[in-house]
Amino acid sequence: MKAMILAAGKGTRVRPLTYDLPKPMIPLLGKPVMAYLVDHLKKHGVTEIMVNVSWLHEKIEEYFGEGEQFGVQIGYSFEGYTTDDGTIVPEPIGSAGGMKKIQEFGHFFDDTTIVMCGDALIDLDLKAALLEHRRKGAMATVITKEVPWDKVSAYGVVVTDEEGRITEFQEKPNQEDAKSNFISTGIYIFEPEVIDLIPSGVAFDIGSELFPLLAERGLPFYAQGRPFNWLDIGTMSDYWEVLQTVLTGEVNHMDVPGTQIEPGLWVGLNTSIDWNGTTIEGPVYIGSGVRIEAGVHIVGPTWIGHGSHICEGAEVVRSVLFEYTRVLHDVTLNEMIVFKEYSVDRAGEMKHASEYSSEEWLNARDRRRSSRKEGAGQQHVTTGNSR
Repeated sequence: MKAMILAAGKGTRVRPLTYDLPKPMIPLLGKPVMAYLVDHLKKHGVTEIMVNVSWLHEKIEEYFGEGEQFGVQIGYSFEGYTTDDGTIVPEPIGSAGGMKKIQEFGHFFDDTTIVMCGDALIDLDLKAALLEHRRKGAMATVITKEVPWDKVSAYGVVVTDEEGRITEFQEKPNQEDAKSNFISTGIYIFEPEVIDLIPSGVAFDIGSELFPLLAERGLPFYAQGRPFNWLDIGTMSDYWEVLQTVLTGEVNHMDVPGTQIEPGLWVGLNTSIDWNGTTIEGPVYIGSGVRIEAGVHIVGPTWIGHGSHICEGAEVVRSVLFEYTRVLHDVTLNEMIVFKEYSVDRAGEMKHASEYSSEEWLNARDRRRSSRKEGAGQQHVTTGNSR
């Protein structure tokens, strides 16, 4: 069985993470979201996966290789070009355009193929979806979810008849213009004939161009509303919500890494925690090589990336700290994501460290700003063990 993962976009709505990472490489519990998708596809019998790439493509290719470690075959289709001076310029050609390029190059889409966006966690029963797709004689199927009406403008909206046939597809309409609150989850099933409808050599999008075309022509184009978990990482606020969900154990088969040293607290290797006045309310993950000084208060769900340093008196509440973050003395981070020199609050507002009136965090690898207690000796320290 074959699948394609759409991974060529820049992911502008999840900046600052995508300044340095392609969107499918955004980590959840220390593992790229796309790795969960590859595992899920393999579980359902998919053995051949094509991935269209563009922005920071090498990070995806270096991590996944040709798929051997995942028990599948993975191939790549780069969208972009190289200038005369050797500069690589990413140039995505649209989700449908990417499929057309792959087909024209090597005729990958020679059978029923699952196509999905590379930026969501799912536990969809793909085999059941394929059975229904074939039972209806569908040329194309969209897996849908019902969302609150105030969320429809962020998605492609699906309008169907009583038999589930799609009569209209609205790409991110205003709430007042939306004709349904059932939206596309970015999971599709296509027959090869769908690819024939995509024009060659031009940028072409699945949601805004291919789907309206299928609906207008009255082709066998169906929606499936199936019960499954779908955790979309469309924005930084979504990312914060998804991490809170997985850390609280609400998603099956997603276990917190490390060693659980007491209820709700997991640690990586070689952590150092000074328990003198320190309180930790789980669920909390503390990565390898993290140092927690005395008098720190941590409230979960919280993720502290490896190599970080939480200084004396600091408070970290329901937050996500990427690797090598040093939180300074007596600073409080409340429902924040900290990624290098940027922070993003729960509402999605991004700020650079220079925009704060005083320093709140630094790069933990920069030893020029060491702890005022460092070198003075510690007591009540645990290293990967409980108190």
